[in-house]
Amino acid sequence: MEKRFDLVLGALLLLCAVTLVGLLSGTGSQASQRDLRVDKALEQEIAYQAKVSFLERLYAPVINLRDSGQNESALLQLDELSRKYPDEAHGETLRGEILLQLGATQKAIGHLASAVRMNGDYVDKQSPLSRRGLIERLLASELTKFKQLAADNSASRSSQAALKDLYYLQGRLAGGCE
Repeated sequence: MEKRFDLVLGALLLLCAVTLVGLLSGTGSQASQRDLRVDKALEQEIAYQAKVSFLERLYAPVINLRDSGQNESALLQLDELSRKYPDEAHGETLRGEILLQLGATQKAIGHLASAVRMNGDYVDKQSPLSRRGLIERLLASELTKFKQLAADNSASRSSQAALKDLYYLQGRLAGGCE
C-alpha cells in the first residue's frame, strides 16, 4: 500500500513538474513573440524615418530650386532624378507642386494623384511626407470648376481625367483606399 502511495505521489509530482515547465516555456514563448513584434515595429519605424531622411536629402536641390522660383530648373532636376528613381512618389508630388505654381493645374492634379496612388502617406495627417493641406486646397479650388466643365459637356479628355483624379484624391482624403 505504501509503495502505491509513493508511486501515485511520484506520478503527481512528475505531472506537476511537467506542467510547470510547460507553463513557463509557454509564457516565455509569448514574451518572445511580443518582443519580436516590438522589434519588428521598431525596425519598421527606423526604416520609415531613414526613408524620409533619404528623400529629403535626395530632393533637397529640387526644393531649393523651387523655393527660389527656378521652377523650370527644378523640373529638369526632377527629370534626372526620375530616371534614376523611376517609381518614386516623392518626385511625383514635387512635380505636381511645381506644375501648380506654373499654372498647369490639370497636369499637377495628375501627378499628385499618381503620387498618392504610389504612397498613401501623402494624404496621411501624421506622416512627415503629408501633402494633405495642399490636396485639400486643390480640391476646394478646382473640383467645382472641373465638375462644371463636365456638366457643360465642354470637358476635354484631360479635363475628364483631372476630374477623375480629383474624385480619387477626395476619396482618399475621406479615408477611402485603392
